[in-house]
Amino acid sequence: MAECGESGSGSSRDSLDKSITLPPDEIFRNLENAKRFAIDIGGSLTKLAYYSTVQHKVAKVRSFDHSSKDSEQDHEPPYEISVQEEITARLHFVKFENTYIEACLDFIKDHLVNTETKVIQATGGGAYKFKDLIEQKLQLKVDKEDVMTCLIKGCNFVLKNIPHEAFMYQRDSDPEFRFQTNHPNIFPYLLVNIGSGVSIVKVETEDRFEWIGGSSIGGGTFWGLGALLTKTKKFDELLRLASRGQHANVDMLVQDIYGGAHQTLGLSGNLIASSFGKSATADREFSKEDMAKSLLHMISNDVGQLACLYAKLHCLDRVYFGGFFIRGHPVTMHTITYSINFFSKGEVQALFLRHEGYLGAIGAFLKGAEQDNPNQYSWGENYAGSSGLMSSSPELCPAQRARSGTFDLLEMDRLERPLVNLPLLLDPSSYVPDTVDLTDDAPARKYWLTCFEEALDGVVKRAVASQPGSVDAVERAEKFRQKYWNKLQTLRHQPFAYGTLTVRSLLDTREHCLNEFNFPDPYSKVKQKENGVALRCFQRVTRCLDTLGWEERQLALVRGLLAGNVFDWGAKAVSDVLESDPQFGFEEAKRKLQDNSGVDVILGVFPFVRELLSRGTEVILACNSGPALNDVTYSESLIVAERIAAMDPVVHSALREERLLLVQTGSSSPCLDLSRLDKGLAVLVRERGADLVVIEGMGRAVHTNYHAALRCESLKLAVIKNSWLAERLGGRLFSVIFKYEIPTE
Repeated sequence: MAECGESGSGSSRDSLDKSITLPPDEIFRNLENAKRFAIDIGGSLTKLAYYSTVQHKVAKVRSFDHSSKDSEQDHEPPYEISVQEEITARLHFVKFENTYIEACLDFIKDHLVNTETKVIQATGGGAYKFKDLIEQKLQLKVDKEDVMTCLIKGCNFVLKNIPHEAFMYQRDSDPEFRFQTNHPNIFPYLLVNIGSGVSIVKVETEDRFEWIGGSSIGGGTFWGLGALLTKTKKFDELLRLASRGQHANVDMLVQDIYGGAHQTLGLSGNLIASSFGKSATADREFSKEDMAKSLLHMISNDVGQLACLYAKLHCLDRVYFGGFFIRGHPVTMHTITYSINFFSKGEVQALFLRHEGYLGAIGAFLKGAEQDNPNQYSWGENYAGSSGLMSSSPELCPAQRARSGTFDLLEMDRLERPLVNLPLLLDPSSYVPDTVDLTDDAPARKYWLTCFEEALDGVVKRAVASQPGSVDAVERAEKFRQKYWNKLQTLRHQPFAYGTLTVRSLLDTREHCLNEFNFPDPYSKVKQKENGVALRCFQRVTRCLDTLGWEERQLALVRGLLAGNVFDWGAKAVSDVLESDPQFGFEEAKRKLQDNSGVDVILGVFPFVRELLSRGTEVILACNSGPALNDVTYSESLIVAERIAAMDPVVHSALREERLLLVQTGSSSPCLDLSRLDKGLAVLVRERGADLVVIEGMGRAVHTNYHAALRCESLKLAVIKNSWLAERLGGRLFSVIFKYEIPTE
């Protein structure tokens, strides 16, 4: 984030409005419900953290009371839907330049109405400098926290809760950010914090870390010497000068001494032999840009070598870099990456963090909230309220840089239940949920972004239709459209904004934006209708199945599973058919197959489950915790199972004897990340000794988990309902994926 000029002398909301590119209430969101605060003030940037309670709408389903009615309700929906208010917890993090601190504190003071605390946790060098100002403005006592403890706590938190938090920087790649899959055990690791100096910390557990070394030559050295050499006082301006410089004009290279490479030592000719070596003998002036570049290389190489030596000494291969010296600047990350790679011969990786600037604020907040034990929950990044990672290089994307403005935002939502790995993953550390990396695959990225743009009108229409009694549904739906459209344009320019770009992340971003404007389940009415129709057909389907021989019945069951999977309102090819032909049904779907909601689960999944139960197999049926497209949710599945059990003795007895267990996945997406599943499901899988995993649906079995390796047998099945994807996979629209896998010994 670039340094800006001094703000005006006023400290009112008006002065804040003049200083920034977003309205203040879009920066300090939900401030009126803020309960607790923390702040991290560095040499030039302030990071504010606060916890708020968010009231939002959720779609609830409830079974009708049939006790006083006829047993035959042919045209009655299977359950009623109501939209209710629910309160959840959210963490907000806002990063801005210290020049705006007084105006920001004034705005916060004017909007604090529900805070529960009289204390604000503070860390960073500026916590001392601004202590009196904070206490005067907010009427909160400043409680100072140890800087390093806060950094470690913050680093642990983001590594555990944000799947694509860490990345490698590769300057010559497109895009330049290469995200890493989080290891299920984040410890041990080395944290190299480059502030004024350098601190190197070995982190072994949540609460055990050790300062093992450091250096006085760090960011302060670059800033100080840079100011003396170039007369430039601003840190980011020094980095901009360095990005335009040629260090070889100032530095003495190996080839300047030996006339080329040093063959005996294996040193290439373009390696730096002596930083600023040419300045001692050259009789000329050097440009500011060249001197800044030479200085940046000198300090980055020194830090990189130091970090590499400590990593090797302590047998660590994960080294995370943070501190104000990094600040997301490509030139800095490239020089550190080059240095680490050179000195370790590729054995140690230089890793950077998407939210590196927030570590201190997150840690300070966690220190102040220890009585609430926030670490017992899982948290998820809210894409609707987060800025995302922006490239700081003006040359890379000037238009997007202008859009990122002066303020940077991160929001984290507390999830209902803790999320853990599926115990049956073969190797959790190498598991990658997504099949296609759209960050890497430019043609696929272009196609899917366009696909989601073109689907936007349909989503808006469904959102409005799901709330027929709401007077402001149209207005909110238009706000959703604009916000999601803007997110898609950001991802066209910065595909790495929220980590690795995938179909799953595009779907998740859409769900977050829908929830932002109180559309918790746009397909609730569609599902209610489909479930009602499917339930009326269930007995006819099972009677037909029961007349078949064993082999013929297995084939029919699989065809039924796949036919049900055709009913997907998220796929354009399918929604076009369903919109144009309301009579399109289960038999028509079976005929579409090359040789989702109610139809999918009731006429596809439940007959398959019923067959397994008839064989004596115990079945765990896992459904989404929250709504996504027209997938049946856990709460809907409970009602559906109850209605089926009333018709079918096999399902009835299995439910009563707990041979059929309905659980939630912990997901609210059409896709599925097996490294972030509901803990209750994981415990049940382990306790019951599950030995077969069936993953059904294009989102769960094709967009994600197509290459997932499990320790038990697995069946992945889906219908390809996207013509572009079908062509890329070498098939046709409505082709079938039926992938049965046995684990290798």
